[in-house]
Amino acid sequence: MKDILIIEDNQELGALIRDFLVRDGFTVEWKESAEEGLESIKETSFKVLLLDIMLPGMDGYEALQEIRKTKNMPVLMMSAKTDDQSKILGLDVGADDYIEKPFSFPVLSSKIKALIRRSYDMREEKDILVYKDISMNVQERTVIKNGESLHITGKEFDILEYFMKNPETVIRKEKLFDEIWGNDCFSEMNTLNVYIRWLREKLEEDPKNPQLIQTVWKVGYKFGGTKE
Repeated sequence: MKDILIIEDNQELGALIRDFLVRDGFTVEWKESAEEGLESIKETSFKVLLLDIMLPGMDGYEALQEIRKTKNMPVLMMSAKTDDQSKILGLDVGADDYIEKPFSFPVLSSKIKALIRRSYDMREEKDILVYKDISMNVQERTVIKNGESLHITGKEFDILEYFMKNPETVIRKEKLFDEIWGNDCFSEMNTLNVYIRWLREKLEEDPKNPQLIQTVWKVGYKFGGTKE
């Protein structure tokens, strides 16, 4: 993940912003059009988008509407337009903050750091779940155990996420099934047994003698802790 993507068509200003932010310790990528920026966002994750409004081709408002269909990243809009309507429109289409051109680079840096603090420092705890040697990134839907990436997707991921949010707690089988499949699901309760077996095969040292995902007789399951 890089820190900042700049989308700014003015070459002189774009280079100045990039160079200042790099000197300020950020990792930065700079694109001169919304179309190029959208391609970068598909390929790379960024903590913050610094987005100009007046761009060739697709403008900043249109680009932001497109980005918001799939991405939640904080967006700081830049514009020489100082009227309230332009600011309101930017915020309405999904911007998190707005800075008027010309701006001071220290003020720009402060706004970016504030966005990162608000959006990541407070969100990190719920986006990254950790239990012993297992780490789960909820947003990216990835799981790592002992430094090795595991292929855990779909309902397996959802079950493990629920376990990791409720570690060392006895969970009734019916409760777990309802949380993952929903009350109105037509799947059989035995489906849960199949997914638990698959998860054990991926997580346990000895799936036939599970230590991590424990069966609590006639009740349900417990993730972690001592055996019942």
